[in-house]
Formats: sequence, structure tokens, C-alpha cells
Amino acid sequence: MADKIIEFESPHFLHSLFADDVGMLKEMGEKLGITVTTRDAWVKLEGNEKSISAGQAVFADLEKARRRGGAITPHSFRYAMKAATTMSEIEESKVDGESAKVSELFDTRLLGGGGKPAVTPRTKNQRDYIASLNSHDVVFGIGPAGTGKTYLAMAFALDLLKNRQVDRIMLTRPAVEAGEALGFLPGALEEKVLPYLRPLYDAMNDMLDGTEAIRFAENNLIEIAPLAYMRGRTLNRACVILDEAQNASREQMLMFLTRMGEESKCIVTGDPSQIDLRPKKKSGLLEAMSLLHGIDGVSFIQFEREDVVRHPVVARIIEAYEQGREGGEAQEK
Repeated sequence: MADKIIEFESPHFLHSLFADDVGMLKEMGEKLGITVTTRDAWVKLEGNEKSISAGQAVFADLEKARRRGGAITPHSFRYAMKAATTMSEIEESKVDGESAKVSELFDTRLLGGGGKPAVTPRTKNQRDYIASLNSHDVVFGIGPAGTGKTYLAMAFALDLLKNRQVDRIMLTRPAVEAGEALGFLPGALEEKVLPYLRPLYDAMNDMLDGTEAIRFAENNLIEIAPLAYMRGRTLNRACVILDEAQNASREQMLMFLTRMGEESKCIVTGDPSQIDLRPKKKSGLLEAMSLLHGIDGVSFIQFEREDVVRHPVVARIIEAYEQGREGGEAQEK
């Protein structure tokens, strides 16, 4: 048995490293197989040397992230533990591997200011997603609910708009639940389609202060439209986001992807496991995933259960459904 005491300048700073939740330290002890105790401005790690080294790496990573202005959340803490254990396994087996530290994630920032914190990736795949958005004109974010693919798409689009790299943002989504027959719904077009785009609007309001959000709306810098209404348009200097793309038909997907004009960006987000079309093979997202890999200027980022940044139980629910559906499909065959 060995032990290591790590000291910090104040109890407040130390507590910020484990999100002011001592339960995180208990979870750390169980995960790494060590005993973690804290008092005042120090934390003590007890266990075997390998596990203590992993614990030190966790606190070093979190400290670096915090000093860069990052806010540590329970998800950040768990991610730092995973990164430290993964790195330890890589070093021990001497095989190639890849793991992003929490402090490295905070190197990538979108928006920020006006009392609102900057948006930063919370997993390696999220970081790769933002990098891909910067380097490609068409990016597909594919993966389960809660992985941040829609939220980060909106953050990236708003960042482009604030920096005047685009003149407007276009939000669209297939209104499958209404069969695209929106004319029977009351109100103007924006009011009819707003419920379908609520996740994007919620993200926008979370990232901008009230004055800025009102200015964007009053100047018509953010436009919403159902996917079926986009035929015949050419979108120049725009960032166009297609959300819930798994419910776009093959014809709609081709139509959407060919709307791009000069100096535009196109972001497509979707979850192939939540296709509402019948039969599912008609999904334009599935066809695009099959046909567009390797096309210059087009990038696909695949999110996994590990990228879910909602309540931890969400990832477990997704895993249970995936296993159940895979078992059902095997029995049908």
C-alpha cells in the first residue's frame, strides 16, 4: 500500500475539481480501487502505486482544465477518470490508442460572452465533430440521443453568424408526425413548424443572452422551414442545419444537400435507430451514409453511447434497447 497527498491553494478550488460533490470521490475510489479522503485544501489517495498514479492523473487533468476556465461537472469528472484509466491501459499494453483529456477538450471553444459561458466539447467525438465542422462543408453527426450532435451544430452555426462568416442560419426538419401536411395546422408557417425545431431553439436560448437572441430574430437572421418547403431554393452564405435527418426520405435528402450555395455550411444530424418512416429503408440518411463516405468535402462523425452527456442512466437505457433489438432481429432471422 502507498499513499499520496495532493494539496491545492484553497478548499474552494479543490471542491470545484469534483463538482462540489463528495460522491464523485467515492465513485473515483470504487472505479480506481483506491481510498480517497479530503479535508481542507488537500486530497489523499491510498492504494497500489498504479492506481494512485491514475488518481493523480485525474486531478492533474481536472486542475489544468479548471485553470483554463473550464467548469467541472460530474460528467467531466467521470470522463477524466476514463481518460486516465485508458491511458494507463495503453501504456501498460504498449499498443496504440487514443484518449482525450478533459483539459484538452477545453482548448476548443464556441461562443461565450455576455454572461453566457463558452460552449466546449465534453468528449473526444464531440471535439472531432467541431474540428470536422471547421474543415468540411458538409458534416453528418450520427448517433443516439443526448450525444450533443444537435446542440453543438447550433453552437457552431451561431458562432459563424456572430463572427459574420455567414449571413443567416437556416433550421429545418422533416415533419413526419404531421405527414408534412402543415397547412391544416393553425398559425403562420413559423408557428406550425416551431414545435419540430424546439430543440434547436432551446439550444439557441441556452447559448445567447436575451438581447442577442431578440436581435437575431428581429433581423430574420435565423430562418425556420419544414424540409418539404425548401425545394427550388439556393442558400448562399448560410449555415443550414437539418435535424432528425433519419426521417427525411431519399428524395428529400438529395434535394436538401443540393440547396447549398456559395460560402455555405451544411450540418445533418440524425439517429438511424429512431427512423419513423415505413419501411425504414426509405430513409435518406441511411442512403447518404452508404453513398457519401469518402466524398471530398463531406465528413461523417459517429457518436457512441459513451458520448451521451445527459443523465448517466440515459446511456444505460440506450444500451439496453440496442441489446434488446439486436436480440429480436437475430430471432427473426
